[in-house]
Amino acid sequence: MTDLQNLQWYALYVRSRYEKKVHRLLLEQKVSSFLPLLDTWKQWSDRKKKVSEPLFRGYLFVNIDIRKEQIAVLDTEGVVKFIGIGKTPSVISQRDIDWLKQLVREPDAIHRHVDYLPAGQRVKVLAGPFRDFEGVVVKQGRESRLVVFFESIMQGVEVTIFPDVLMPIAGH
Repeated sequence: MTDLQNLQWYALYVRSRYEKKVHRLLLEQKVSSFLPLLDTWKQWSDRKKKVSEPLFRGYLFVNIDIRKEQIAVLDTEGVVKFIGIGKTPSVISQRDIDWLKQLVREPDAIHRHVDYLPAGQRVKVLAGPFRDFEGVVVKQGRESRLVVFFESIMQGVEVTIFPDVLMPIAGH
């Protein structure tokens, strides 16, 4: 039995296109796993279909006691490694996991952001579904584009948001 106070979130890097399979295998092993998915429409020559794709390709998250479950997770088919510094897996904050869960509940506002985090005004969201998120404004207009950047995995997600709910963060 895992001691709940030793549970922490970690990011896993997995084989290309193995995110859903690894997620399923971890759940079958009773490992708490979180795979943020976005529903998108795919167009083929003969049909159009709604599919669920990972928000961050190649990544998923586990909530484990690293001392007891690291080897079992690494031995799961498709897992490449824990994300971290050297051989030490980096802890992902509960705040970042909560933000990711909120982001996937608002799929119409999300735009994939794969480039580096661009320079711009750091802001905090004051109201709405993204309240308390912090990010960087990358486009200003009637609707602003805000990048919420997750430093722990060096990935960003761009969302559309009204500028009147944004407050500049002092000192940035």
